[in-house]
Amino acid sequence: MSSPAWAVELLDAVCTDAGVAPPRLLWRNRRGEHSTGVTRRGDGLMAVRAGSDLLDQRLTLLHELAHWLSTPARRRRGQSVHHGRQFYAVAFALYRRHGLTDADALRLESARYRSSLRHAVALGVTGAVEALAAHRSTIRARPRRRWRVLVPEHSIRLERDGRWAVCVTCRQRVVGINLARIRRAHRPVRHVLMTAAS
Repeated sequence: MSSPAWAVELLDAVCTDAGVAPPRLLWRNRRGEHSTGVTRRGDGLMAVRAGSDLLDQRLTLLHELAHWLSTPARRRRGQSVHHGRQFYAVAFALYRRHGLTDADALRLESARYRSSLRHAVALGVTGAVEALAAHRSTIRARPRRRWRVLVPEHSIRLERDGRWAVCVTCRQRVVGINLARIRRAHRPVRHVLMTAAS
């Protein structure tokens, strides 16, 4: 599907203002209200899967353009800082400059990335302090889960179950970093299986 004219015009305007070459824009529609996007700087590509909400489409395109204009994410303690303060300084400036109110930008951005509220407060975005306070209040009002032990603490002994490595005692899959850690451990690694009490 070809990109809508407004999206091409917005992309060209933002890149011209910033003095950078525009990426190639791929545009597809998706079911549902919300849009998603990805920017692949190395491939010179930006892709948007557009939902039905036109305001969210615009924010998603501007969000991806903020990635295009921002300096590449630096690594901190082995992890990439993808949506940090520097990124949000660019993003909120683009939102404002291209027709989104601070209230809409906060609402739509924080629905995807809650950390955006903290960065918005630090950047002085209007309404961010109240939005962050409301979010924290909602979290505090949630009922606390009560946990109970389902399988008591035990040493992990691995066996294959099809393509998965599982603990012999509790039958839980062990994957990724935990699997590597258990395989290279010189002493038995122990764990306990918990469940939320009903």
